[in-house]
Amino acid sequence: MDDKLTQFLGDTPGRTAVKLIVISLVVGIIMSAIGYTPLDVWHAFTGFVERIYELGFRAFGRFGEYLLYGAMIVVPVFLLARLLKFKG
Repeated sequence: MDDKLTQFLGDTPGRTAVKLIVISLVVGIIMSAIGYTPLDVWHAFTGFVERIYELGFRAFGRFGEYLLYGAMIVVPVFLLARLLKFKG
């Protein structure tokens, strides 16, 4: 089992833990220096996801508008053409 864990982590568990601690410390120092907290990063990420979500639904709304506008012309013309073909 230890071999599978080492293969998964890419190194021994102890060395991986030390690497993660050092990287976390460096990232924490950098974030503190520029004035960011993990909560700021979380809010930025969720705000980004919300904006993408809203943009997607606006695009679907525009698609629906275009479909409705086109249908207002195409469906009556189609029905008229079918009626004329049926009578003639």
